[in-house]
Formats: sequence, structure tokens, C-alpha cells
Amino acid sequence: MFRDLGVRIMQLTYNTRSIFGDGCLEPGNAGLSNAGMAAVRKMNEIGVAVDLSHSGYGTTSEGIAASSKPVLISHSGCAAVYPHPRSKPDSILKSLADHGGYFGVFLMPYLVASPTVPTRQNVIDHLVHAIDVCGADHVGIGSDSSIQAFTLTPAQKASFDADIAHRKQLGIGAPGEDRYPWVPDLNGPNHMEVIAEELSRRGQPSSVIEKVLGANFQRVLGDVWGTS
Repeated sequence: MFRDLGVRIMQLTYNTRSIFGDGCLEPGNAGLSNAGMAAVRKMNEIGVAVDLSHSGYGTTSEGIAASSKPVLISHSGCAAVYPHPRSKPDSILKSLADHGGYFGVFLMPYLVASPTVPTRQNVIDHLVHAIDVCGADHVGIGSDSSIQAFTLTPAQKASFDADIAHRKQLGIGAPGEDRYPWVPDLNGPNHMEVIAEELSRRGQPSSVIEKVLGANFQRVLGDVWGTS
């Protein structure tokens, strides 16, 4: 039903445990459930992309192995660069790439330890590491943020603060959620241009930058949806 309504990417979990598997904040790290295995098979069958961004390590590894189609870790970070529950270790990045999948680096504060406010250089650190581990065909941007610039008015600040407190109360708030959810010097509609310039400064060729800016994401979704 959801596919027919236009939903073509679905996460199996959020931060905690779902009927399908354990999320990244679940200490049990139990992996996929029987329902999760069945969901992956069905999503492969009907052309819905499996997204494991908020899943625990067990669920992520088992989801990659169980899927007959490439899967997404659409918005995450590299645990080898900064170990955060929302990030993935190199072993998972390598397995994802070996199965044709896609890893998107998010533009969120959890790329560095609190209370540090992340910069574009932190984003590039994660991108370059992911390219080194996965290869240039499997990495991109998973912004997890707005295209438009955030202007932190008093009303927005109060709203963000209330949301952070509410997430903690529900048990779904990840460590480091004491900073606002963006990278300040990538806070605007030109952030992809800035990322391209920084990748070039790090020695990445234009062919790789084009893949990171969107061609890899387009390719994987085409493989899953049958539109490539």
C-alpha cells in the first residue's frame, strides 16, 4: 500500500527496537527479526529501497546480507572517524559496498564529539574516509537536513530545545543531541557547491565529486527501482 502511495525508501528501524530489528541505541544489538527478514524480501520484490541508517550494527549487517538488492545507509557517519551510535564501522561500510549499496554522510553535529560544533572539514573527513573504504562508487551526501538555510530565531530555538528534551524523554535521543541539527558553514542552498570545492581541495577528481554529489545515489535507486 505504501509503495503504491509513492513511498519507495523505508527504514527498518529508528533508534530503538522495532518489530523488524534493533536500532542503533538498542543495547541488545539483536539484528533482524523474522518479520525483518520477511520485510526485506518483500521490499526487494516490489522495489522499495531498504534503508539501514538508524539500525544497530547487527540489524545493518544482517540487512545487507539478506537483501538481494543494494541497500542504503542513506544518512550516517564513519565510526572510524568519530565513534557515535549513529555511525557505522568500516566492516559494515565495506560489506555495503561489496553488495553494491550506498553510504550517505549526513550534515549533522554527530560527526564530532559534543560540545564541538562541526564544520565543513569534519564532513569532508567522513566523506574521504568513506571513499577510501567503500570506493568512489558507493559514497555520497545524506544531508538529513533542510536545503534552505536555518535562521535561529528565539521561537525556533525554543522549538528545537523542546524537541531535544522530548526526544530524550521518549528514549530516542542519541548522544550529542545538545547541538542544533546542522553544520553551520554548510547551512544554505549552496552547500553542495561548497562540498564539491572542498573535495577538490582534498585531491578528489571531478569524476569522483560528480558521483558523490548525486550520481551514486541515482544509480543505486535505479538498481532497486528498476529504472536504471
